[in-house]
Amino acid sequence: MLWKKIKGICGGIFCAALLLCTAACGTAADPGTGSGTEPGEQTGQSAQADQGEQAEQAKQAEQGEQTERPVQAEPGEQTEQPAQAEQGEQAKLGTPVRVPLEYAGQYTIDRYEEGYVLITIADRDRFLVVPEGRTAPVDMDGDIVILQQPLTDIYLAASAVMDMFRCIGGLDAIRLSGTDADGWSMDEVSAAMKAGDILYAGKYNAPDYELILSEGCDLAIENLMIDHSPEVKEELESLGIPVLMDYSSYEQHPLGRAEWVKLYGILLGREDEAQDVFDEQVRLLRAIEEENAAEEQKKEQADSRTQGQPDGQAEGRTAAFFFITSNGAVNVRKSSDYVPKMIELAGGRYIFEELGEDDSHSSSLTMQIEEFYAAAKDADYLIYNSTIDGEIRTVDELTDKCSLLEDFKAVQDGNVYCTTKNLYQESMSVGVMIDDLHKMLTGGGQMQYLYRLDR
Repeated sequence: MLWKKIKGICGGIFCAALLLCTAACGTAADPGTGSGTEPGEQTGQSAQADQGEQAEQAKQAEQGEQTERPVQAEPGEQTEQPAQAEQGEQAKLGTPVRVPLEYAGQYTIDRYEEGYVLITIADRDRFLVVPEGRTAPVDMDGDIVILQQPLTDIYLAASAVMDMFRCIGGLDAIRLSGTDADGWSMDEVSAAMKAGDILYAGKYNAPDYELILSEGCDLAIENLMIDHSPEVKEELESLGIPVLMDYSSYEQHPLGRAEWVKLYGILLGREDEAQDVFDEQVRLLRAIEEENAAEEQKKEQADSRTQGQPDGQAEGRTAAFFFITSNGAVNVRKSSDYVPKMIELAGGRYIFEELGEDDSHSSSLTMQIEEFYAAAKDADYLIYNSTIDGEIRTVDELTDKCSLLEDFKAVQDGNVYCTTKNLYQESMSVGVMIDDLHKMLTGGGQMQYLYRLDR
């Protein structure tokens, strides 16, 4: 990035000039008065503090400002926190206006005068986005994290978020990635990393702190896997780097996940672009819903006792979404996950109606092949998830993983599909994926993220 190189050169020239000036002042000063300093001491002060000092200073500052931040609020308290923040800041920011969201339920947006925006995530984490050229209000609640625009050096460890930045033209705000160049299925991202515009800064659980600091990181975006490595979040915050946890995977509706693009649009000042890409996904879903409604009306008008279900109708057709683990077990999505919801929105029915209905936020579970056989043997469609295990091309490749699959109705009927490897990373294509599922269920049209396995 050219401007970053220019910024580095200018910084070096400024530091050199500062050294010359302070050295001259130190020579002229009377050492007995205490107003001068030794040249060697002044040189050390004018240079940037070493990383150890920076870390300690930042850690002390954070301890003073953030030690009272609650780890997890009780449900009753969660609904009160945003209101308390609004009351406490009204005198300086004005009266907040709550921005309505269509599907997302894991974050809220409150707008204030002069372009300030308060984002609350999971009724817990609060971020005040401060417009470029303005300063944060004084005496703010200690748990509110300030995000000063422009944000230009983000460390992105939540890989599903990268597509949101890509779709709104915000890749230039990502300086550091938690996935290396070979791990991306999006050509634009791989190219940016190979060109050095985005640097690999280590996985979410083992970041390169030295690189992150040296690049002037102004925000780290993590997925919920960071809960398994809380020390990483603590260390980043102690170094003065705000950490935003992406809760989009907790959204119950697929378009709720996609609506998180609006949050990132606010961070980058690209709200119109975010609205446009989100509206396109909504448009795709509306078209499918209208088609499903027409099919339902057609069914109601038909005499089911003599004509049966009309051809090309998706309703009632069942599908299983799974992959075979390395030890021969089967990983499937819980019934509450967004993938079963997409199957439902496409007009079908997920074969596991009440699977994994517990308090766990995990999106999937693993079962033995015998249990999968008993539940999914008669499913109309099998969809093999290639995200973890990799893509397969033929039914034989699938049955080589598990010979019991040969008895499945979908295998015998030739209704076995596989997802493309980029399905998970291209998170802003949920509308397209729902459309693909609808085409699979009704037997029509070219698909983007699904393909039928050859026999």
